[in-house]
Amino acid sequence: MTGIAPEPPALRTARLRVIGSGILIALALVLALALPREIPLQDAFFDAMQRRSPRIAEATPVVIVEIDEKSIAALGPWPWPRTLLAQLVHVMNAYGPAAIGVDIVMPEPDPFSPERVLSHANIGLALLERIAELPSNDAELATAFRVSPVVAVLAGVPAASGESPQPMRVAPMLVRDVAGAGGDAERALSQLMKLPGALSTLATLNDAASGWGLITVDDTQGVVRRVPLVASVNGTLAPAFALEMWRVAARSPAVRVNTAGGAVTGVAVGDRLFATDADGGVRPYFSRRNADRAVSAIDVLQENVAGDRLKRSFVLIGATALALGDSVFTPVGEKIPGVELHAQLLENMSDGTFLVRPAWAPYVEAGVLLLLGGFLIAAMPRLPLRYALPIALACALVLPLVAYGLFRTQRLLFDAATPAVALVLLVGAMLALALADATRNRKALQEVLQRQREESARVAGEMQAAQRIQLDTLPRPESLQDSRVALAAAMEPALEVGGDLYDFYRLDDRRLFFLLGDVSGKGLPASIFMAVSKALCKSTVLRAGVTDVGTLVAEANAEVSRDNPAALFVTAFAAILDLETGELGYCNAGQENPWLVKASGEIERLADGGGPPLCAVDGYDYRAASATLARGDLVCVVSDGITEASDTRGGLYGTGRVGAALANARSAREAVDAIRTSVRAFAGGAVQADDMTVLALRWLGASSAATPA
Repeated sequence: MTGIAPEPPALRTARLRVIGSGILIALALVLALALPREIPLQDAFFDAMQRRSPRIAEATPVVIVEIDEKSIAALGPWPWPRTLLAQLVHVMNAYGPAAIGVDIVMPEPDPFSPERVLSHANIGLALLERIAELPSNDAELATAFRVSPVVAVLAGVPAASGESPQPMRVAPMLVRDVAGAGGDAERALSQLMKLPGALSTLATLNDAASGWGLITVDDTQGVVRRVPLVASVNGTLAPAFALEMWRVAARSPAVRVNTAGGAVTGVAVGDRLFATDADGGVRPYFSRRNADRAVSAIDVLQENVAGDRLKRSFVLIGATALALGDSVFTPVGEKIPGVELHAQLLENMSDGTFLVRPAWAPYVEAGVLLLLGGFLIAAMPRLPLRYALPIALACALVLPLVAYGLFRTQRLLFDAATPAVALVLLVGAMLALALADATRNRKALQEVLQRQREESARVAGEMQAAQRIQLDTLPRPESLQDSRVALAAAMEPALEVGGDLYDFYRLDDRRLFFLLGDVSGKGLPASIFMAVSKALCKSTVLRAGVTDVGTLVAEANAEVSRDNPAALFVTAFAAILDLETGELGYCNAGQENPWLVKASGEIERLADGGGPPLCAVDGYDYRAASATLARGDLVCVVSDGITEASDTRGGLYGTGRVGAALANARSAREAVDAIRTSVRAFAGGAVQADDMTVLALRWLGASSAATPA
């Protein structure tokens, strides 16, 4: 047989490190190119940090006037007449807010205006003319807008095919590149969120408003994580709703968009600059819902709200009733009304608490992966697996801890989940490669191992043949077909062959002889001496022609001792049972005292009669003892391999457990099986140290009274 030569360990280690380095570099490139932002893992990690430590909104410059279930129940179903909204705006404006944001899209005239409600009514022309002279509901709301710092909304919509987007009105948006490069500014603006069109509020209301802001946000996998502060609507720059409220509050005529290097760097209102990502978006640091932000519209109209809650810089009017369906999910795991999203954005702008994901973050993450991955590649081949895996796990766990610390202290977002997964993949790949190398190296040793296996198989085959021969010399319990007795036996050698023995046979029609012995030692020498002893004992018993068991054991002692150069000895329990009367004559030569399990359930030991083991004392005069069995009584004999069986801690099975195992045995087979099962359970996987043999006999009564076992 030919095979591949085993490789030196140094060569295998070098190959493992080279392949691991290639995998590490590929994973680092994936991180450096910011490809993980396309999969949910990065966002899920950022969300988890916000859920763990949401922003604490202790004081807010925003109050939300909610059109909630309570207000709808009191004032009627939505939509309300716009005169009611005008009244609400007037009430809020009386408290002097810096800006009032009406987060309600109103592209159509108010259907509740008198001239629209009665236009088809059957009333006189004169009355219709008088009604037409009255101001419309939209005019009433426009008046409220005109005297208040109101910001109306723009809602991004897809432009209908063949139609131009609805005309919209926005404040001036000035673009300023840090280097004065027009090309860089154009490239920066090309990265903004693009919308083909926007739905504006009714022109009458739009003209009366002080500002106009976009309420469309970036919804990724059903969660709002980023909000554009500026977007492009069919080529026109439009500010976010919250940013426009800030402009109106600051009385600034325009919003300035700053660019540098082909990317948006921030937006400015007056002297306040808000840093953004390259696409003009920001990452709000969300808080949990705060009851101090909101008041019910009906409470405002009925003046049931403390004045200090209404004297805030920003007022948002929006629908929050569940039936109106205006809600979004945030990273903290809460579903909030859409109007509260703008409130939280204003809070972030006021406190400067936006989360920051630096543009260079992917390179840092790739570098950390290279550093930790290089350490693992260098260390793992030299360490045992029980050390290498905990070290790799510690490297993977330290990344989220560091990232969380930067999030808490600096509001920086670094992706620790993707590098940690990359480290796990690297370690898994290296373990797989190491396993493949080990497998290949094992195959290189197969030629030598195969020869050893063939030699071992030959020896094992011979020992198995010896075991089969030995077991075949033992009588089978089913061969004893006698309705007066039931017998079961089992022998388990500690090695392939053993030194225990048992035998049974009828001496005549009413007498049954049975024997259980144990040769000193185990293995092949003990098995050979066992076979010789069994044969000599049987020949002695059959030719002696006597019924005294003590005499039979004494003669067997002489026969077995005659040719014993190895000075082995045999412990034995021999007995003769009268199958008609239940009379049991027995002699115990150094064996464990048998157990007598009476039909009543009482258990006792047969301790009388006997002497030393065979071959121990020449010419010893063995004495027999007797006992009378009642119908159903059971005798059980075991070798010392049973009582001296040990568990994994070295404890001995003992005689007490034998009695406990026999307590519920009602047949010879149950007795044998119960003891063997009990010993296995006690050993608990410990190596069997000695041969184990069990023989159980149950007397069923004389021929006329016998019943099945």
